[in-house]
Amino acid sequence: MTTKAEALRWQTVVLWMCLVLYAIGRICQLYPDKVPVFLIVFLQVAPPAIFALVHGSILYRVKGMAVFTAFCLGVGAVCESLSIRTGFPFGHYYFTSLMGPKLLQVPIMLVLAYLGIGYCSWILGLLILGYRGKPLTGGRVIALPLLASLILVAWDLSMDSIWSTLDRAWVWRDGGIFYGVPVSNFFGWYLTAYLFYQAFALYCRANPDQPAPTSRGYWRSPIVCYGICAFGNLLIFRAGLFPPAAPDGSGRLWLTKDLLVACTVISLFVMGPMVMLAWRRLGSQGMRPDGA
Repeated sequence: MTTKAEALRWQTVVLWMCLVLYAIGRICQLYPDKVPVFLIVFLQVAPPAIFALVHGSILYRVKGMAVFTAFCLGVGAVCESLSIRTGFPFGHYYFTSLMGPKLLQVPIMLVLAYLGIGYCSWILGLLILGYRGKPLTGGRVIALPLLASLILVAWDLSMDSIWSTLDRAWVWRDGGIFYGVPVSNFFGWYLTAYLFYQAFALYCRANPDQPAPTSRGYWRSPIVCYGICAFGNLLIFRAGLFPPAAPDGSGRLWLTKDLLVACTVISLFVMGPMVMLAWRRLGSQGMRPDGA
């Protein structure tokens, strides 16, 4: 019979294997001429999603993580589908075939992308606010969704123009002032994230957690996942990866160098501080270096 300690060890192995695969996926994006594009997309979406399911099942148990997944994917899919048809809440856009199979005009891989980084953003917010191991009651029920939404929007801000204007995974029909992306997209992302985070926060208030894991490695792993995303963005400066300029959906040309510099600045000075602050806050809390 598998003991609790043995199960935790296997779960830890799975978590770090997912992070390794995610890092490999970020490296593979440098070689679109040698690695199939769908494999690159898969490695940047599936490992973080599996990571979230495993990590969240330890912290919130299987039922709690199932609830988070339902809120996250459900709200994300509805908002994406609604925006494609009406322009609300993100703006007017459409998806190309780059991200693979679609359901109701929305790529399945895109919806799964919400889960991995969406969960890690929630955990970073939890650590930054010092809520680890504390019941989600009172003002915490509002504060955590507000901060987690901001952390998730930082992720979208760092990569949306790359995936749309340069990679053409989706196309903003009328372009936008942020390198081909409309500002409405980021307000839409914040609203969407807030809705599913707030729903999960209310669930957590009504269903208090079991004692939180005390392993420092366990809590560091989602910080590392978000960090891989942030600093993986710096790799795309490889010469020849993109043309010198690219048009947005309206036909306006954007200099690739300017776009990549903006991505780098956001990754370093918006996402980076989130990583460092969560790491520092975690270090100030008493935890065992390993174990549950």
